[in-house]
Amino acid sequence: MAVGTRSILRIANSTIRTNHLVGLQSKCYASTQTTDLKEVLRELIPKEKKRVAAFKAENKDVVIGQVNVDQIYGGMRDIKGLVYETSLLDANEGIRFRGKTIDECQAQLPRAKGGEEPLPEGLFWLLATSQMPTQEQVDWVTREWNNRADIPQHVVTMLNNFPAQLHPMSQLSAA
Repeated sequence: MAVGTRSILRIANSTIRTNHLVGLQSKCYASTQTTDLKEVLRELIPKEKKRVAAFKAENKDVVIGQVNVDQIYGGMRDIKGLVYETSLLDANEGIRFRGKTIDECQAQLPRAKGGEEPLPEGLFWLLATSQMPTQEQVDWVTREWNNRADIPQHVVTMLNNFPAQLHPMSQLSAA
């Protein structure tokens, strides 16, 4: 584990004791009753904004690492510069999504009827809300994605007019 990561974990687990930096990784709230993701997010976002504001106010002077010139020229490797609470990659444990291991996600996320693996819509709901979704909530996301699946003609025209050598990431960001 990098020194910066150890510092963050130490701050989060012992000094601050507020479950804000790493603690959210282990939280997985019970699902709300509504199946409309937009409704759930309308409820969750103000609470999250308040939590982040309080955390920033309480910890504004806490130093979490140092940066050297080699790191900058090395592609910003090992620099802790972004709070990303949806997932955590640990060299020993592997990846966690909102505090859940892959095995836990496979066991708890809804599946398609007769399916053996969880649906991506369920993982999307978990990442967006930190709540383990119900089958009905996953079905809502599936319907929403299906309703948005058609690509508008102007986007198709734009993509077809790109030069053949244009990098795929440039195409993706333009679309």
